[in-house]
Amino acid sequence: MNKWVKRLLISFGILAGLVLAANFGLNFWLKTQLPDYIKNKTNYKVSYKTLDVDLGTGNILATGISVNNKDPENTNIIGLQGTIDTLRISRLGIYDALFNKTISSTDLLLSKPSLNIILAKPVDQKTGKKRNPVLFENIRINNGTISIFKHTKQKFLSVQKLNLFVENLQMTEESVENKLPVVFDRYSIEGQNFFFRPDNVYAITINSINTADGQMSVDQFRLTPLLSFGQFKKFYPKKPQLFEFTIPKMDFKDLVLDKNKVSLANADFQNPVLTIYNTGIKAKKSEKKSDFEVNLENIKLNNAVVQINKPDGNKWLSAGNLNLNISKLLFNKETSEQIIPIGYKDFTFSGKDIAFSDHQNVNIGSIALKPTSGEINTISLSPGATPAGKTIMDLTSDHIAFNINTLDFINKKLVLDFKDILVENVNGTIKAGETKPIKNPESGFIQSVIIRKVSLKNSNITYDKGKQPLSFHDLNATVNDIKLAPNPNNQGLSFDLKDYFVTTRNFAYKTQFYNLSLGLLKLNKNKIQADNFAMKPLVSRAQFIKMIPVERDLFDLKAGNITAEGSWDLFSKNKSINASQVTIQSADANIFRSKIPKDDPKIKALYSKMLRSIKMPMNIENLDLKNSVLVYEEDTPESMGPGKLTFNNFNMKVKNLNSAKVKGKPTKVDIKINCSFMNLAPLSVHWNFDVADQHDAFTISGRTDNLPASGINPFIRPYLHVTATAGTIQEMLFNFKGDPAGLHGTFNLKHKDLKIAVLNKENHEKKGFLTAVANIFLKSDSGRFPESVTVENVERDPTKSFFNLFWKGIEQGLKKTLIGKNVEKTEQKVKNAVSSVKDMKQSVKEIKQEIKNKKQPKSEEPQKEKKGFLKGVFKKKESTEIE
Repeated sequence: MNKWVKRLLISFGILAGLVLAANFGLNFWLKTQLPDYIKNKTNYKVSYKTLDVDLGTGNILATGISVNNKDPENTNIIGLQGTIDTLRISRLGIYDALFNKTISSTDLLLSKPSLNIILAKPVDQKTGKKRNPVLFENIRINNGTISIFKHTKQKFLSVQKLNLFVENLQMTEESVENKLPVVFDRYSIEGQNFFFRPDNVYAITINSINTADGQMSVDQFRLTPLLSFGQFKKFYPKKPQLFEFTIPKMDFKDLVLDKNKVSLANADFQNPVLTIYNTGIKAKKSEKKSDFEVNLENIKLNNAVVQINKPDGNKWLSAGNLNLNISKLLFNKETSEQIIPIGYKDFTFSGKDIAFSDHQNVNIGSIALKPTSGEINTISLSPGATPAGKTIMDLTSDHIAFNINTLDFINKKLVLDFKDILVENVNGTIKAGETKPIKNPESGFIQSVIIRKVSLKNSNITYDKGKQPLSFHDLNATVNDIKLAPNPNNQGLSFDLKDYFVTTRNFAYKTQFYNLSLGLLKLNKNKIQADNFAMKPLVSRAQFIKMIPVERDLFDLKAGNITAEGSWDLFSKNKSINASQVTIQSADANIFRSKIPKDDPKIKALYSKMLRSIKMPMNIENLDLKNSVLVYEEDTPESMGPGKLTFNNFNMKVKNLNSAKVKGKPTKVDIKINCSFMNLAPLSVHWNFDVADQHDAFTISGRTDNLPASGINPFIRPYLHVTATAGTIQEMLFNFKGDPAGLHGTFNLKHKDLKIAVLNKENHEKKGFLTAVANIFLKSDSGRFPESVTVENVERDPTKSFFNLFWKGIEQGLKKTLIGKNVEKTEQKVKNAVSSVKDMKQSVKEIKQEIKNKKQPKSEEPQKEKKGFLKGVFKKKESTEIE
């Protein structure tokens, strides 16, 4: 054998012997001197029954260990106190443990440990240095009882009967305050009576935890407030909410805690109960963006119960039997910046007995939602503690369902596309609140909202605004392609819709004086049908007169059928009406006016100006009123009952009714009327004006034939106390032109055998003498070819209507025809004649009285001047003006 080989073998043998001797010596020294060394060189007192150390591998095995801090008040190091039945350490860094005071190992086994651990103070954030770190790559604990305290001696974590395997465990107070209290790669855990106190407000307790094949089961999880709600508000006045949470059972798989990240899969929470107490403090938005990340593969909540309380202790929201299933739930820095701070792949949600109470009480029997659809059954809304001015609803609905094409957020803006929405069997009332204009409104978080179809079925809804209810019975409606989008300048939202179809029966609208009703209403963007329209007064005529401060018409209207065809947009920003045909069939209109209230001093515009003041573009090519009846009644303080004008078989054709705001459309309105006046004679009227004419000029002409003079008695008798006793108006023609200042034109009256009678105001008996005098000056016959008279300088009272001006024109024509062109002189002659007769009667009466009494004649008293009869008949008095 080569001598160098012999020398090498001898050297290895000596080295092995030295190692064995050193290992034997180290073990002997550890068994006899290590406790004293640890006691003298470290901050702990340690004792043990047996101890074996392999110097080469760094493996340590010890039994019967007890450990205590030499100085329990030293908070700069981890505090240890308790016993360990068996301790096994693999690959301990002995050099670092002895000289660098760093305990590091690949594996740690603790069998039956009973330890109290006091964490050191947090890391000095300025220097970044850690105090007495303990690093284990892997840790096993069998049947342990462990309690962990903060450096303030406040219990932080405790567990009993703990069986734990954790790979790459890290746990320091640094992780508690900044990120996660513990982090690891893989784990297996079983234990009982877990306690965790993350702060001074909450404590978390768990009855038991079990793990098998990566699946963890947790029983009786509780998040319990350590303070009463009153104490919480007192000691934490800036915090908005206090939580209380229990989960009887939850299971999950593959839990991963890594610095700022929590991941788990297949989490199943059974019967959780969550209660939230609101303090009323608005949460401050954190300017610091969160680096915390949660990644949950699949989450299930089964039969959850949620209750959220108001600051006064009353319920704000409560829900039972909630079920939620979310796949790939994600919360991170990116999602936290969105409107909805979480991301998900898919979800389903359902619940029952959901109640919400604010200014409205909302109750939902059941609800089911997922990203593409939703359904709500048995929903009711009722008034709650309603602030003044708020809109309130008292409604119920059997069923609401919807389908969604798109639900997304782009640049923090909502993009929502509904395929369809169905609402069924809505019944109840909506009371409108005060509408306050918003200055410079913004579009908010909406980028675009599209509802491709909305259907409302079999509903009965009343909309009440200002105690004027609008009621829809048997309401069915379909609206297509509703679009909401920001205006180009981002000032508010634009609204548009493509088409709609509405039907309702027994429609009713109640105002202060009227009840409007429809037997049937059908409405879409191109056609309207309304059957059995009625506008009935809610008060009597006497009540109406007492309720109005100035003169006003009282209407009683009916119409058998109203139809319209064309196109109109009444909902978007650019409203318009463009109808080709509007037809009103079988209308019955009664208009009553009393002259007892004061005159209305407001200036009345002519119809051309009224139409021009309509802000939206409007054009109705043809408006036809067919087979109708129009009755106008008017009374004065002196009249014995109202006077009446009746127009039967009333037919009217209106062409180009417009607001002069439609380009390319004619603006001249042409009106033709044919009817039966007082049901005795035909009457035709032709009237036109140009809406675009700023001077508001108009023309009106007409004709009536073979009207018995007695036919106008129902109107003139109550006011003028005269009647036409004989004669016929064979033909009356008028042709007037005018503007807001007045009118002029021609008037022609052909009449025969006209006689009148003057009546007594008290008993309506004929006054023979006055009747005789009046008929002397009256032209009873016009002849076969009467000349037309000129109607001129008829001034308009701007506080009166167009028809008042028209009546004045007729009045002047009648006076000039029946009395003569010099009307004033004729009236004065009649007046003088009547006065002379009265003077003679008075003189005879006085002479008789003087003879009877045999006294001297008394001095004559001044006589009251009597108004000329014809002047009273044919000169329009203010009390008989028609407005």
